[in-house]
Amino acid sequence: MDWKLIASTFGVIFIAELGDKTQLAAMTMSASTKKPLSVFIGASLALATVSAIGVAVGTGLAEVIPLSIVRKVAAALFVVIGLAMLLDWI
Repeated sequence: MDWKLIASTFGVIFIAELGDKTQLAAMTMSASTKKPLSVFIGASLALATVSAIGVAVGTGLAEVIPLSIVRKVAAALFVVIGLAMLLDWI
């Protein structure tokens, strides 16, 4: 078990998720349903599932595509998504 990797992954994901649409959706659902535990469980399961998919895809890509290309494609996708959000395309 690599505790340093666990801590750095936690930190990166925690900071990335603060104030994003997922957190806002969870706050809205919790406020409107008055059932915070149910919303927490659903949101936690969703995040765990999405993370598992990301880890599986990342592991598979690393075996087929060089890491430098994966990083460049990911960076380009972040830029495209950021521009789309900035220009109100999404």
